[in-house]
Amino acid sequence: MTHVTESKDTDMASWNHGFLQGQLFMAFRTLVKEYTPNIELSLDVSKHDLSQFALGQTDELRPDVCLYPAEQYRGFKKPYDIVRMSDMPHLAIEIVSPRQGIMDLKEKLEVYFHLGIKSCWLILPELEDVTVYQSLTNYKLFSPKHGDAEVVDDILNIRLPLNKIFEE
Repeated sequence: MTHVTESKDTDMASWNHGFLQGQLFMAFRTLVKEYTPNIELSLDVSKHDLSQFALGQTDELRPDVCLYPAEQYRGFKKPYDIVRMSDMPHLAIEIVSPRQGIMDLKEKLEVYFHLGIKSCWLILPELEDVTVYQSLTNYKLFSPKHGDAEVVDDILNIRLPLNKIFEE
């Protein structure tokens, strides 16, 4: 097996990162009918004052995966499209890439909560850990290594089997 190293870009995705995005999309699409998943969707934050956060100058954020209420976007079809969402999702998921720092991602989660996003998940692919945050100080870790069979998000009433996320 050939291993390819990642570029110097700290946000660049990896094989595991992309694989987990796909796994999450499929799991949500097939098992969680109340929500519609999306990958790398741009959130328009241009009307929000985010100067208190260490994100630099930005007018958009892109969670790795996000969920919107299914009813809200049911029937949304071409030829229309949304380039940047002004409505915030109910769930934002960040998947840690090999060169991303946890503190930078926790700062991003803080911004998501500031924007009104109800729940955030942080996934560490190499450890097969999913941490569900209701706030930065109220969170729970789920991992098959700890005997957990599913991720439970009490805020959004989601139960997602861990094997649908991490198994190939």
